[in-house]
Amino acid sequence: MTISPERINHPAWLSEDDCRIEELRSLVATETELDAYPHAVEISHNVPVYDFPALREAMAMVSAVGGPADAARRAFQTEIIQALSEGPGIVVLKGAFDADVVDRTSAAFDAMIAEQRASGAQAGDHFATPGANDRVWNALEKLAVTDPEAFVDYYANDALAVISSAWLGPAYQVTSQVNVVNPGGKAQTVHRDYHLGFLGNEAVASYPAHVHRLSPALTLQGAVAHCDMPVESGPTLYLPHSQKMLAGYLAWRLPQFHDLFEAERVQLPLAKGDAVFFNPALFHAAGSNQSADIRRMANLLQVSSAFGRAMESVDGARTSAAIFPALLQRRSAGLPEQALRNAVAAAAEGYAFPTNLDLDQPVDGLAPQTQADLVGQAVTETWTPERLDEALREHAARRRTHG
Repeated sequence: MTISPERINHPAWLSEDDCRIEELRSLVATETELDAYPHAVEISHNVPVYDFPALREAMAMVSAVGGPADAARRAFQTEIIQALSEGPGIVVLKGAFDADVVDRTSAAFDAMIAEQRASGAQAGDHFATPGANDRVWNALEKLAVTDPEAFVDYYANDALAVISSAWLGPAYQVTSQVNVVNPGGKAQTVHRDYHLGFLGNEAVASYPAHVHRLSPALTLQGAVAHCDMPVESGPTLYLPHSQKMLAGYLAWRLPQFHDLFEAERVQLPLAKGDAVFFNPALFHAAGSNQSADIRRMANLLQVSSAFGRAMESVDGARTSAAIFPALLQRRSAGLPEQALRNAVAAAAEGYAFPTNLDLDQPVDGLAPQTQADLVGQAVTETWTPERLDEALREHAARRRTHG
């Protein structure tokens, strides 16, 4: 049986040929209408803006008079789902976090940054020059350990809960990374975000089109302003409605799409305690801090679906070490490379995340080496079992959050 080229080029797969600048230009020309978002107080730069304290009070009043509080909450969540999927892909919640709680949490983050600097550690950045700004990876766990009271007060916030459960459903997992763009700090490059946004275009194209549709539904991006962020301080740049471009995970690296982003992107000033939530497929980038004295601190929230996990726990290091001698023997006997890769894929962890980005930083791309990459390298270079064992232990140690 032969497979025709027509079948290979089935539209279930995407390539850079599917990245049409006219499509994105048409999408981002869409006007966001206030009538479609009745809970919003205004549309600013094509983005719905909500007064969250007033909204929270209104929902509480419904409950106090015996009204359907759950129905009021669900109506707001339905509006958020529409905004993040078929709407502009982004919402702003004014006053989402109490300023006093933000200040206490900022103090804890500042202490973490000072400790990092004193140790000489340099935190990498996925889409900006490492070391140019201050970044705290796994700030969620570090805050819990260093200031548990601030953690509870901060993450008891209902704004985060109502938006996260709207987009992802219950049992979501929160992660947090602090980003401080110092005066003079340069903008990030435009990008989409985790998952597919962290892969090179060759890898992105290896995922079928339905996965491109699925990936944005598995995570939610958020940012909490930990200081006032006027435009000159460089708050994040967004391209509303760009999340609706199916081939966008392949398009954002292409020069003509960079140019369109620069021409059409919007920038929303924020006050301390404001929060932005957006579809991870939205084209975005942190802006340049052109202020003289504003350390623009944001707590970047990445919330994950409960469904992005396997049913069973498998010790990939143990499994890989056990089969390694057999892999070397089969390779010596002439087993094809693809067959060897298939066996490695079944035994080892083939995905780079979650990890400890303080220690396991990206080297040749946006993601660090996977366990499967390591085992594949060991097979290709015919390591000894002892060398693989040591490399697997070191790999595992880099991924732990503590000793």
